Amino acid sequence: MFGSLKLTAQIFYRCIPFRYRDSDVSGKSNSEKTVEVLMINSTSGPGLLFPKGGWENDETVQEAAVREAIEEAGVRGELMDFLGYYPFKSKTHQDEFCPEGSCKAAMFALLVKEELESWAEQSTRNRTWLTVPEALDRCRHPWMRDALENGFSKWHAGKDI
Repeated sequence: MFGSLKLTAQIFYRCIPFRYRDSDVSGKSNSEKTVEVLMINSTSGPGLLFPKGGWENDETVQEAAVREAIEEAGVRGELMDFLGYYPFKSKTHQDEFCPEGSCKAAMFALLVKEELESWAEQSTRNRTWLTVPEALDRCRHPWMRDALENGFSKWHAGKDI
């Protein structure tokens, strides 16, 4: 489904977890659905982030994105589609192979099916469900806004989920 994306030292992964909320509180099946995305707090400053993180040597980018959504945000779901690569600079990932800290995030859409009551990073991470416009205002980094607006929102507009 996603081809053979493999991890390299300068490609990181993130997912944009999302769900649908009924706009009509009466619960009628024909009510309009509002899409909400899940963001987590940063442990190093203001603003909100999408789940991301390290990987195991034997996993693909897709498997790592799903695992990090569980560990950082406490959600499980269905990885839907690859949304694209988004470049960013990282002060913490500067090394002899990448002295300027140039990185790319491989972004995926994750349809959340379950919110866990407890998860690995629960003591340091708070999760927040937001509408897309709210999330655009709260993204910590401009490239995340780009991924949400030009990746996820455009992808979602073309889907019949």
